[in-house]
Amino acid sequence: MAGRDSLPLRRLKEFQPLNRLSDDQLVLLASRAERRTYGAGQRVVERGVRDGLDFFLIAGLVELESIDGRKSLIEAETEKALNPIARLQPRMYEVTAVRPCEFLAVEQDILNQLLRSAPVDQVGMESGEGFGGGDGEEHELLMEFYSELRSNQVKLPSVPDVAWKVRRAVDREDSTAEQVASAVSADPAMAVKLVRACNSPLYRGFSDVRNVREAVVRLGMRTTRQLVTVFSMREVFKSRQPALQKEMENLWRHSREVAALCWVLADHATRLNPEEAMLAGLLHDIGVVPVLVQAEHHPSLFSDPDNLRHAIRELRADVGTAVLESWEFPPSFVEAVRHAEEWHHECRESEPQLTDVVIVAQLHSMIGSHQNAELPPFDQVPAYRRLGELELNASRSLQLLTEARARVDDVQQLLSIR
Repeated sequence: MAGRDSLPLRRLKEFQPLNRLSDDQLVLLASRAERRTYGAGQRVVERGVRDGLDFFLIAGLVELESIDGRKSLIEAETEKALNPIARLQPRMYEVTAVRPCEFLAVEQDILNQLLRSAPVDQVGMESGEGFGGGDGEEHELLMEFYSELRSNQVKLPSVPDVAWKVRRAVDREDSTAEQVASAVSADPAMAVKLVRACNSPLYRGFSDVRNVREAVVRLGMRTTRQLVTVFSMREVFKSRQPALQKEMENLWRHSREVAALCWVLADHATRLNPEEAMLAGLLHDIGVVPVLVQAEHHPSLFSDPDNLRHAIRELRADVGTAVLESWEFPPSFVEAVRHAEEWHHECRESEPQLTDVVIVAQLHSMIGSHQNAELPPFDQVPAYRRLGELELNASRSLQLLTEARARVDDVQQLLSIR
């Protein structure tokens, strides 16, 4: 059922990226959008279709189901409902109303056109300052990239083949160690890395393992899956341009350090799986990779390091979310990427989440860096307080890092395996 009633502007501004538009643009958008209602059990979105619409959940509860059967819930007026539901085209999820739902349906072409002409001071920039100093062409390019991202025209990195096959093998209920080992062994370089990892200080047993099957048995299927994904990520951080490859190398080093800290924090302070936390840390800046790749096509714009940093700051969360959604990662990883640099973000769940660990790991990684002056006091960061078992404060944090340095070094060594 569809209607044309308009939402109040303050409600529209709660959604991303509608909050980038001016009031006049929002009025125009609302006049061209549809209000749609669905009863419990009704299908909202079919997987595989290209409908050219963005669906913003105004009220109700929906279920998303991916192609491999994984399901997640999104409720209106929660953080997960701030963005369009299952936004990538073609659709990667079946979306079904669990309770009666109401949506605002917006044509992507209309929204993208409005975003390209959004006022500079509405695009997350400091008052009085434009992108790279306020040049209209530069701002237009940023908006063009943003709209291309939203309509799925930007080429996102794909999951390396071996990681995809191993994940599928592990996710099957009847999989055996031999079948998982066979999926790993299809990539000889990955097989070598997994055996070396199993014989590293983090996982070494009383004796060294000699083959992939023994490694899978010792590590367990879940850890095997995470480690294969971790090792395969190195191939994603690549650029054809030497200057941008340097940025990729810096990004990989930072991601690796945050990943190591995530492993240690998860192991010390939570019930989270350390390998999952390590992978979340490694992926927290995955959204920067397509930005750097896209920068190859705009050399005049991104030859200025300030412009490049601004584009990364503006786009890393949205692009990273899109990457992990296209890779069909669980919502906990998507949330960690979305909020990795939101120091004042507070998870709704009572138990520590991957997002908390990534935020705190990032804070620790920046201690003593040029970014230190921009960091909030640790006791004002909700994620820092939520890792309560550590009883963290500044001196305790430094003590923890000192005590865990050897373990961090072990994880760094693991992530350096070639």
